[in-house]
Amino acid sequence: MTGTTIGLIITGLLLFLLVIRVHIGVAMFLAGAIGYAWVSGLDPLMAHLKHAVYGRFSVYDLSVVPLFLLMGQFATQGGLSRALFNAANSFIGHWRGGMAMAGIASCAGFGAISGSSLATAATMSHVVLPELRRHNYAPSLAGASLAVGGTLGMLIPPSVPLVIYAILAQQNIAKLFMAAFLPGIIAVVGYIVVVGLVCWIRPDLAGPRVERHTWGRRLKTLASTWPVLLIFGVVIFGIYAGLFTPTEAAAVGAVATGVTAWRSGGLRNGGLQRSILGTAVGTGMMFLILVGADMLNAFLAVSQIPANFVIWVESLGLSPLSVLFAIIVVYILLGCVMDSLSMILLTIPIFLPLILGMDFWGLGMDEKAIWFGVLALVVMEIGLITPPVGMNVFIIHNIARDISAGTIFRGVMPFLTWDVLRIVLLALFPSLSLVLVRTFGG
Repeated sequence: MTGTTIGLIITGLLLFLLVIRVHIGVAMFLAGAIGYAWVSGLDPLMAHLKHAVYGRFSVYDLSVVPLFLLMGQFATQGGLSRALFNAANSFIGHWRGGMAMAGIASCAGFGAISGSSLATAATMSHVVLPELRRHNYAPSLAGASLAVGGTLGMLIPPSVPLVIYAILAQQNIAKLFMAAFLPGIIAVVGYIVVVGLVCWIRPDLAGPRVERHTWGRRLKTLASTWPVLLIFGVVIFGIYAGLFTPTEAAAVGAVATGVTAWRSGGLRNGGLQRSILGTAVGTGMMFLILVGADMLNAFLAVSQIPANFVIWVESLGLSPLSVLFAIIVVYILLGCVMDSLSMILLTIPIFLPLILGMDFWGLGMDEKAIWFGVLALVVMEIGLITPPVGMNVFIIHNIARDISAGTIFRGVMPFLTWDVLRIVLLALFPSLSLVLVRTFGG
């Protein structure tokens, strides 16, 4: 039996395990181990397992993951989310739909110090949803604006998924952060515009306009966000100025956010314990998926499936853009049933070699890897707000039980239109992702 045939059988086994709700990390590990033993034998599998886990977790760059997660936990406990929303609301809250726009803008700000979409959606919902309800915003618009705003935590640096991608693709973390910055800003502006258009077409979805804030009030609320601006500035400037590595920057950011949370009283009454426990749980979940993905990727390597896949695609004679958009469609479909981290670990070893082997506007190998990483992450964002998984949607539904998931999914539809347009723009114009890297990346 050929390696490709075994690969198809193992893929079916993996899908079956996922259907019966086996954890994605465990499912990938079991499928990979069975496939590896089938192709190479039991003894080679045991030899591989002796060093596989240590080999993965001894990678120094992975230490950035728990540090960024701890930074996000401290930011949550420190109440920085409310300061961000108040500042954004003081500037644009008087616009039609302005409070929902402010919620999206504050999600972007919080995502810049949490690095997690789920944490951003959960934290900002606790702050923004009560205000939107108090001002009579429609549940569909209120829930949808926070669901899509939460996805920004995945893209705006520092981003944990970008760190994982950088390690898998053997790319510079700082350059990937730089490449994601402009697409992140484009996403924020686009979502705000979508809210404006929706409220212009359906004024009943937004509450009555609130009073315009004075410039004195605006400057006061903006000043209250200084810890966020300082932490983000220190982390990002420190990385690009060469003062410290991304891992050291994450440690500095975690300490600074922790001090801010302590000064605000957020670490009292079990706040410190909740932060440490939340970090441990998030790190354990990610590392379990990493172990499972490594086992599955080891099987793919010995079975030669990625190489055979590349040869097969090349034999079809498709244009590079046709292949790229086919991959995008696959990501959109996978996003309906799988979380973003699992998609990264499961697909990058297969799709990235294919992309690197094709010509896209004369891009170099590193440029293609960086551009594709940002593009893939943008596509994966959609999976956080599309049925049936749509984890951001269900997080908000769990916080506001009276807003059904179906109502939020309906509200998300206009934002998905913008997401599709944004994906096309990033796919056809790689310079949107690469301009900062080319200018400042050295």
